Amino acid sequence: MRQRMRAWLFGKLLPMLTVLAVALLLWFPLSVLANLGRAQELLKTGAQLPCGQDLFRCSQALTTPAIPSPLQFLTGVLAMSWPLSKDTIPLNWLATAGATLVGLALALVVGAVIAVLLVQFVGFERAVLPWVVASQVIPIIALAPMLAVLLGRYGVEGLLPKALIAAYIAFFPITIGLAKGLRSVSPLSADLMRTYNADTFQVYRLLRLPTALPFLFTGLKVGAAAALVGTMIAEIATVNFRGLGTMILGRAYFADTVGLWVLMFASALLGIALVGMVNFIERWVTPWQMPS
Repeated sequence: MRQRMRAWLFGKLLPMLTVLAVALLLWFPLSVLANLGRAQELLKTGAQLPCGQDLFRCSQALTTPAIPSPLQFLTGVLAMSWPLSKDTIPLNWLATAGATLVGLALALVVGAVIAVLLVQFVGFERAVLPWVVASQVIPIIALAPMLAVLLGRYGVEGLLPKALIAAYIAFFPITIGLAKGLRSVSPLSADLMRTYNADTFQVYRLLRLPTALPFLFTGLKVGAAAALVGTMIAEIATVNFRGLGTMILGRAYFADTVGLWVLMFASALLGIALVGMVNFIERWVTPWQMPS
C-alpha cells in the first residue's frame, strides 16, 4: 500500500503540482506584461484611474484586464461564489454538471448500441458509419438553437435540450472507441469460444466486452470533455437561466473579463472532475488494467 501511494505521489501528483506552481509563478509577471500597454494608453489619454500615475499599479487595476492579477482573480472568485444564488457559480456549476452527466449517459447508451451493430453487421457499418462521421462536422453552434426551437414546439425545455446536444457531441468517441475494442479480441480466444459452442451473447459478455472496456473508458473520458463543451454551447446558444454557459454569455455581454477568467477556471475544474469521475469508475470496473 505504501509503495502504491508513493508511486502515485511521485508519478502523478508531484508533476501536476509542479506545473501548477510554475503557472502560479508566471501568472503575476504575465498579467503585468499583458496589461501594461493598455494602462499606458489610458494614462496618455488623461484617464483618471484609482492608481494615480503609477504605471505598474495601473496595470494591476484595470477594470477590463487582458489577464487579471492574482488579487483581481481571487476577488472575482469570492464575489461570484457567495452567497448562493442563481447569479453565483456553485448552483450554475451544478446545473451544467447535471446536464452534462445526463448527456454523457445518453451518449453511452446510443454509442453502445451503434458500436455493437457496427461490429455485428457489416452491412450496417457500410451504411451508417459514414453518416456517423459526417454528423460530427455539423457546426454545433448552429444545431443547438435549431434543436431548441424544434423541441420547444413540443413543450420540451430546460435540461433535456442541453443533454441532447451534449450527447450528440459525446457519442462519437464512445461509439468509435467501443467498436474498436469489441473488434480487438484475440483470434485464439474467439476460436476457443467457438470450440465451446458459445452463443453470441456469451461471446460478448465473456470475451468482447471485457476486452473492449479499456477502449470504452478512453472514449468516455474524451466524451465527458466533449459533453461538457456541448452543454455549455447549448446554454449559450439557447434560452437558459442556469449554467456556466449562461453566465459566460452574461459576462461577455458586459465585457467583464475578470468574470470570464473565473468562469473559464470553473469550467476547467468541472471538466477535470468529470474525467476524474470516469477514471475512478474505470479503476473500480477494470482493476486488472491498473498498474500495480
